[in-house]
Amino acid sequence: MFRIPVGVIAALSISVCAQAQQPSRLDEIVSRGTLRVGMTGDYRPFTHLDETAQKFSGFDVDMAEALGRALGVRVAFVKTGWPQLTQDFEADKFDVAMGGISITLDRQKRGLFSAPVMREGKTPIARCADKDRYSTLADIDRPGTRVIVNPGGTNERFARAHVKAAEIRVYGDNRTIFDEIAKGDADVMMTDASETRYQQKLHPGVLCAVHPDQPFDFAEKAYWLQRDVALKAFVDQWLHIAMNDGSFARIYAAWFQ
Repeated sequence: MFRIPVGVIAALSISVCAQAQQPSRLDEIVSRGTLRVGMTGDYRPFTHLDETAQKFSGFDVDMAEALGRALGVRVAFVKTGWPQLTQDFEADKFDVAMGGISITLDRQKRGLFSAPVMREGKTPIARCADKDRYSTLADIDRPGTRVIVNPGGTNERFARAHVKAAEIRVYGDNRTIFDEIAKGDADVMMTDASETRYQQKLHPGVLCAVHPDQPFDFAEKAYWLQRDVALKAFVDQWLHIAMNDGSFARIYAAWFQ
């Protein structure tokens, strides 16, 4: 009969005990008294940064504050951007990324996602006078069509995967990108349905969301967490309670209805 040497058993026991005693990310957040939340600040209605006041507002800002209260800690917002979001996440500049973050397998390899908070997909937004011209990807992907995208996120990846004949213009300021369509310097943008609905409300009669209830693809939004099972379990349970006690619905209604 094979016997494991006593020394090996002792070493394994010490290793297991040491791992068990290591604090989780959740423990660290509670101990420091601060939840660090990464946000781009340029994706209404999820997140918007007032550069003058240096203050964030939006749906996921309110959700982050609610999460902080549930944890019993203050929330510190960390400015990031779509092109450097993954780099900042891997550099541990924040505990969680919020602000309209789409679930992707690439991001999943680097961290954990909470339970989804929204299901949608990419859909076009164009000038209302032209909206019938851009109902399908084939309609959009034609020579002469000017597709505009913000850099570094899922919008740019989607456009580059599906647009070959039309022109793709990368525009660096997501806060003013829709004004480029409104004034005629671009024709169409493909982005998340929630954003097209919101921008339609901000530009009534000028910009129109094109079939936001029937997006081109499937996507979900969630909160991107540093890889810690205890933290994910807490956030998921907080979301479960919020979606059943009416608090999630109240925050959602303030920004999307």
